Amino acid sequence: MDASRRRAWLIVVLAMLAAVCAGVLAPAALGQLATGGSVATGIEAAHAQRQAERLGVPSPDLFLALSRAGAHPAQPPLEDGVEAVAAALAGNHEVAGVWTATAHDNAWLRSRDGQTMLVSARLKKPSDGQPPPDVSRLIEAARTAAGGLRVEASGPAAANEEIDATSARDLMRAELMTAPVLFLLLVFAYGSLVAALLPVLMAGLAVGCTIPVLGLLAQVTEVSWAAVNAASAIGAGLAVDYSLFLLARVREQRARGDSAQQALSTALRSTRRSIVFSAAAITTCLAAALVVPVPVLRALSMAGMIVGILSAAVALLVLPALLRLLGPHAYAFDPLSRWRRTQHENGSRFWRSTARAVTARPVLTTALAAVLLAVLALPLGHARLGLADERTLPPSAPAAAAAQHVRDAFTAPPERLLTLVVTGPDTARGLPAYTERLARVPDVIEVRLVRPAQPANGPSSTGRPDTSAVLLVASAVDPGTEQSAAVVRAVRATTAPGAVLVGGRAAEVADTITAVRTTMPLCLLLLTCVLLSLLTAYTRTIIAPLKALLVAVASLGASLGILVVLFQDGHARTLLGEFTMTGTLDTPMLLFTLFVTLALSIDYEIFLLGRIREEYDRTGSNRTAIIDGIARTGRLVSSAAAALALSAVAMGTSDVSLLKFTGLGIAIGALVDAIFVRGILVPAAMAALGPTNWWTPARRRKLATASFGPAEAHVAEVEEAWLVPVRHEPP
Repeated sequence: MDASRRRAWLIVVLAMLAAVCAGVLAPAALGQLATGGSVATGIEAAHAQRQAERLGVPSPDLFLALSRAGAHPAQPPLEDGVEAVAAALAGNHEVAGVWTATAHDNAWLRSRDGQTMLVSARLKKPSDGQPPPDVSRLIEAARTAAGGLRVEASGPAAANEEIDATSARDLMRAELMTAPVLFLLLVFAYGSLVAALLPVLMAGLAVGCTIPVLGLLAQVTEVSWAAVNAASAIGAGLAVDYSLFLLARVREQRARGDSAQQALSTALRSTRRSIVFSAAAITTCLAAALVVPVPVLRALSMAGMIVGILSAAVALLVLPALLRLLGPHAYAFDPLSRWRRTQHENGSRFWRSTARAVTARPVLTTALAAVLLAVLALPLGHARLGLADERTLPPSAPAAAAAQHVRDAFTAPPERLLTLVVTGPDTARGLPAYTERLARVPDVIEVRLVRPAQPANGPSSTGRPDTSAVLLVASAVDPGTEQSAAVVRAVRATTAPGAVLVGGRAAEVADTITAVRTTMPLCLLLLTCVLLSLLTAYTRTIIAPLKALLVAVASLGASLGILVVLFQDGHARTLLGEFTMTGTLDTPMLLFTLFVTLALSIDYEIFLLGRIREEYDRTGSNRTAIIDGIARTGRLVSSAAAALALSAVAMGTSDVSLLKFTGLGIAIGALVDAIFVRGILVPAAMAALGPTNWWTPARRRKLATASFGPAEAHVAEVEEAWLVPVRHEPP
């Protein structure tokens, strides 16, 4: 056995050990993942909640609505059931506090008709490395203590646990649905049962190894369960993408007469750089999201970064090792060989014909494509941001139905309450007048003082001791609406006897959206600078990277515009099943879909530009390079996009509308970009630009020629001036 086969066996054995270890560690890693995390950190609403908790007024996150299930005589009186449930929860080590209407003289916890009462509980936050509270077990304990009364659970804790459980179940179903169909798609696209199986194995390895890494990250930061869904969708797409890219080059070299080992070596030399730059670009796109202070978005982005790096690693290490060991057997057993007409060394006939057509009239084609993308992006003008709650579940889901019951039956549902912490030396004296002013704010129905002014820590700026008080303001409108945001602004603008912190769900939504809008300019600036640098280094030009970013923005706008029509405007309900329309788009998931779609656009652009540049260096003809590049990568890009879209669409079958949104968003972005943008707009725009695509400063061309050898020197005429365009004969 030669040295190369020994190295290949070593890599395969290590990969198998990694897969086994990942499978063993996965249950423990999944147990470390948290729920929620959609509210931004460092916002005023979060400071208000922490300050109120320090003053003895925590915000409940679990609500149990108790009512009589019928006229059965064995049921206890409603008040007795409430006391029994409160006692059962108070004795649990995972519960920090419990509140009831009877024990705390709070009429807001009793329904208008008196037939339903709320038990509110605040759960303890887990310490580092500890699993979150078992909400399902707490609900079952409450039902046992209720003695036959109906118990309906709602609130963030119940909703998040149900969302995560439903998402995990739907994700498993999606993976079982996707794997065989994906395998058949790959067989159809590239033939060879063995070669079609390899990308699926690479995707499973990359995604499987990502889960233990997420568990490790959960020890030091908050990582949401949604990160697993993100890793699964992105990993499946990228691992298949990279594997197909390598397999396509190997198959092309074999069609030219190379042996299996020669074809593999040549393919690795030509694809390694593209895969590395693609992984770097995708990591950059997702790393930019870390600037936005939303924990769930950061968790999703970290999952995408990890699985992207692992996908590139398995494609460049494990896949070549398997191909080296399998030899010619990797390309055998093509059940569709007799029906295949395409010669792999010449690329796809369909994409070659398409490229010829669009490059024949490049200016007209570019203008028409740009107009169509602009029309598709128009709905973005009325997009509204929000945060998901239990309404992302089907209306019949227990947590969603219970929350709707609370909204309908109670005067002041917990989600409509604002928590105000007032601190200052004159707080006690000014509270009565301040309360009257708050009561006059539009859509405020009642104001209550729940903690009278008491001494705060430290003196004020005036030298007199500060006192702090906590008030609850009940609003008549649901959070996440324009009216609730107006209430928050009006409350904050009301003259107060001290410094005021405003919390509550409506304030959390408003502050999170403000935090996102504040950080996005910096995020996009960093993203643009790094991507331009990467693409410039990859293409060794200046114009092509600028064109790539402009095209990516156009593709992104069209994809997001379609999502606004489908989900915010509700036109997807007839196609995807009923889901609750909130009139907004979940901000973290919208941003995650944006960054993933941008990453995919840059990914496809890198593979396409790399091949076109290779052909341009070989022929010196811009149009010939475009046609050959599209012909040789069109099927690769469209197959990779179809594979990713298939995996993402399977997520769209979930009962959770957030998964529907994310899955369809990624699928639409991949298909629009790979088929319409890369197949039509990009070749037309590059043909319209002509040799200007490859313009670069002369001194930069000296370095490029020295770095890439004399084979490319005939297309990089070196002048002594600093800025001169490269001169080529027109095609």
